[in-house]
Amino acid sequence: MLYDKLKSYKDSGIYPFHMPGHKRTDITNDGLIPYGIDLTEIDGFDNLHNACSCIREVENKAEKLYDVNRAFLLINGSTGGILSSIRAMTNFGDNVIVARNCHKSVYNAIELCGINPEYILPEYDEKYGIFTSVSTEKLETLLSKNPDTKLVIITSPTYEGVVSDIKAIADICHKNGAMLFVDEAHGAHFPFSGKFPSEAVKCGADVAVVSLHKTLPSLTQTALLLTDNSELSEKLQENISVFETSSPSYILMSAIENCLDYISENKTDFEFYTERLEDFHREIKSLNNLTVLNNDKFFLKNCFAYDFGKIVISTADTNISGTELAKILREKYKLETEMSYNDYVIAMTSVCDNDEGFSRLKKALLEIDSTLIKSKKSHLNYNFSEIPKRSFCSYQKNNFKAEKISFQNAQGRVSLEYIWAYPPGIPFVVPGEVISDELINQLNILLSNNIQINSTKNSIPEYIYTTEND
Repeated sequence: MLYDKLKSYKDSGIYPFHMPGHKRTDITNDGLIPYGIDLTEIDGFDNLHNACSCIREVENKAEKLYDVNRAFLLINGSTGGILSSIRAMTNFGDNVIVARNCHKSVYNAIELCGINPEYILPEYDEKYGIFTSVSTEKLETLLSKNPDTKLVIITSPTYEGVVSDIKAIADICHKNGAMLFVDEAHGAHFPFSGKFPSEAVKCGADVAVVSLHKTLPSLTQTALLLTDNSELSEKLQENISVFETSSPSYILMSAIENCLDYISENKTDFEFYTERLEDFHREIKSLNNLTVLNNDKFFLKNCFAYDFGKIVISTADTNISGTELAKILREKYKLETEMSYNDYVIAMTSVCDNDEGFSRLKKALLEIDSTLIKSKKSHLNYNFSEIPKRSFCSYQKNNFKAEKISFQNAQGRVSLEYIWAYPPGIPFVVPGEVISDELINQLNILLSNNIQINSTKNSIPEYIYTTEND
């Protein structure tokens, strides 16, 4: 085991005339940072970019657990896997179809790889103000209109837990000569209980990424790239070596191994986890004003499947916003949620949550709910009613003269930056797209409700770099 080798080496007495510079010395003297097992690629410790011994054994564990032909360790998160996969699966100038609710790392890959996106809007639930599943019918129509599409890129599950029909989508893609890549970052836990949706690669996706650190007991930045397509393995490895650091962290790689071992050795914990979730969702049904989405796929409009491990708390019918609810949970109840938007809050759960945590959240929501009143209001969450008009592809942005202007006066101009809320990190506008009055108005609403808005060059877009709309 990699972790055992690291512990043994720590106590071996060997002096380190090599990186890293801390020389396995705890400079804090409090033991919180594991300096002692932070190594580099010394003799006997394999190499992530050409794994053949102890690191390859960790990959083998992942392949068995996820039942895939090939698993690659990612230590700069799913982002590194997304960049690597899209570059491996396309060539410069290729046409791709992209779900518009993809993470900004997908858009970065599009720009870096010089590919041409055709966007598809997922379905939308007006009641709760969130995107739902990608329509198979719309995708098939779009593929028939774009027969030279090389790759389809979608996110499933979404940040809110919505899952698309990956099996049907994969069949449609392959029938039309396209490959399918799924950003499954939020679905790393799917294989370990039949009460969760099916995982993407087993449903036919050519490649998927899963973030172990999001919903499983692993450290931040740890993820896996998964595929059953043996013809892609070599190109995937080649591109991982481009985007992943040449000095990978052994701490993070050993965290991946420990996470995989935990899953193998504690499968009954997932039974307890899903029982806790079922109990929570059952007991929270008495809410009168707040609404918690549940795992009934008919709860949401046009939703193929849903991950009930995501606790999405809607404030749409109440007199408070999602950001206000998150603040109450944080300040009064000492409960920190994953993210808040204007009309909802997301509380992420995992197999490591305990009875106390679920009990505290249930009690807090019931108490808060009793203080609220019904209040019908229009949804404040920003979701596209249509795709922004595009003047040029993002990879062409450096061909245009940039002008720095006030964001409030940018209507009709072409953006040379990305603008997004974080979380969830989905761009509202992409370089090459026209800034509309609707976009400016909607982002002003988000800003007024303390939603963090980022652009490429500053955290709140008081100004933005644009070019003229020809």
